Amino acid sequence: MQFSVWAPQAKQLRLQVEESAHGMERDPTRPGWWTAEAEAGQGARYGYVVDGAGPYPDPRARRQPDGPDGLSAVVDQGAYEWRHPEWTGRGLPGAVLYEMHVGTYTREGTFDAAAERLPHLAELGVTHVELMPVSPFPGKWGWGYEGVSLWAVHEPYGGPEGLKRFVDSAHGLGLGVVLDVVHNHFGPSGNYLPLFGPYLTDRHSTPWGAAVNLDAPGSDEVRAYLRESALSWLRDYRIDGLRLDAVHALRDERALSFLEELSGAVAELAESTGRPLFLVGESDLNDPRLVTPRTEHGLGLDAQWNDDFHHALHTTLTGEAQGYYADFAREPYAALAKTLTGAFFHDGTYSSFRGRHHGRPVDRAHASAHRFLGYAQTHDQVGNRARGDRLSAQLEPGVLACAAALVLTSPFTPMLFMGEEWGASTPWQFFTDHTDPELAEAVRRGRRREFAEHGWAEEDIPDPQDHATRDASCLDWAELAEEPHARLFAWYRTLIDLRRTRPDLQSPDLTAVKTAFDTEAGWFAVRRGDVRLAVNLGAEPVDVPVEPGPVKVLAAWEDVAEPDGGGTVTVPGRSCVVLAEDA
Repeated sequence: MQFSVWAPQAKQLRLQVEESAHGMERDPTRPGWWTAEAEAGQGARYGYVVDGAGPYPDPRARRQPDGPDGLSAVVDQGAYEWRHPEWTGRGLPGAVLYEMHVGTYTREGTFDAAAERLPHLAELGVTHVELMPVSPFPGKWGWGYEGVSLWAVHEPYGGPEGLKRFVDSAHGLGLGVVLDVVHNHFGPSGNYLPLFGPYLTDRHSTPWGAAVNLDAPGSDEVRAYLRESALSWLRDYRIDGLRLDAVHALRDERALSFLEELSGAVAELAESTGRPLFLVGESDLNDPRLVTPRTEHGLGLDAQWNDDFHHALHTTLTGEAQGYYADFAREPYAALAKTLTGAFFHDGTYSSFRGRHHGRPVDRAHASAHRFLGYAQTHDQVGNRARGDRLSAQLEPGVLACAAALVLTSPFTPMLFMGEEWGASTPWQFFTDHTDPELAEAVRRGRRREFAEHGWAEEDIPDPQDHATRDASCLDWAELAEEPHARLFAWYRTLIDLRRTRPDLQSPDLTAVKTAFDTEAGWFAVRRGDVRLAVNLGAEPVDVPVEPGPVKVLAAWEDVAEPDGGGTVTVPGRSCVVLAEDA
């Protein structure tokens, strides 16, 4: 078979396959590329010796059996026999996403173990599973954002074959799969890319150091490395969409941005495969151009995470006001209303957290609300807390039910974080398994120093390197059979079913969303067409206005008397009700 690698600055390259070495020649048709022919079957170990040093793993390795520091292995992507080849994809409009971390979704922490739990998600009613990053990272356990082999799959999870089995199982249940990919930095451990070429540039800086080279000399090949990696997930693993991590950290000054280039390439692949592939970005910029079509001079992503909605909802539910919550917490009900009707809270307003004005408005009359993901919890918003505590650690079940109702009846594409659907009591903490002792200690000290500045005692911060931290973060599936978890799960199922069956809850029209609230009384109301949501976060029953007319109860957390048509509904304390005119 033919081996090829981009190493523009190397003077000499050798290919090592198992115990044999092979000289490599420059490719006359591709500047900077080297090639060699060698016999190698499925699973054969190989690497590249660069100017006498190495062997190092292949930057485009499809498999790293021994982790990022080991040799690469040959993978025949066509060898897997798909059990559900008839899968034609599932697009983003109308979706309900479910964010999953493979390593803690089950105690085993593997693709196969997670696949055994997929019927639970089919029963819940979600449409897509969004996997946190699965590229190889040091050690066995971690969040996955320190990956360095962006074409390979973390071996402890099950490697390439394990991921294909998982996707196959999901498709067999009618579930799409979204994969979180990281293009904005490479992990600090096992990163041999700079030995091959200018994958990084000092022209820009990021929170992780030198930036990925998207606009300096050599950036054409670096872009191709990222772009073709993304396409390989969609093509070779039949992934349905990608979540792009922190795209605001992609430093790129070229006229054609990398994101626009990638969205065009994904659109071409979707057309050629006949599957509705999509891209979801995580962005801190509050810039609607990210999800504006390329034909309208936008970057062409299909959707983005909307942290502003999360922050408004979180402060409304908890009263927290520290850090970036401060602006939202001044008038949380008003902030929630603004985000529900306009997506962004900071749409050109002053951000005290940033010390400047931030964002720009969304064109409510033109932009589809489905292009914004709405959620009450995510891996970031739980795991980056000092103790990794979920909302269930501080809110009673009725308030959790209200949070679910506000998310699942919102105009946004909803996303749940694993375990949220039953109010999991387990935390989800920050954990690592760095094999470099110095890096491990630096992460440990940094984590403790960060939270010490906010008043936390060092001994109260879980040690990321302690395997007990990961173990504590694993879901406890036995809770599903217990109360109040079983009741909460049934409530999520009800809300998702309402979203699926009620056309007004599927509408992407932001201008059609109407809100009302009373901060002192503790109620919040949303109207979407004929559907009304009334939420009471206070302890005592309260009359919530729903406009005069005949409305019936579709679903309620606590028993609610049918409204008499006078324009109000009495909602018990810590509860909510969904109503409609034609129930």
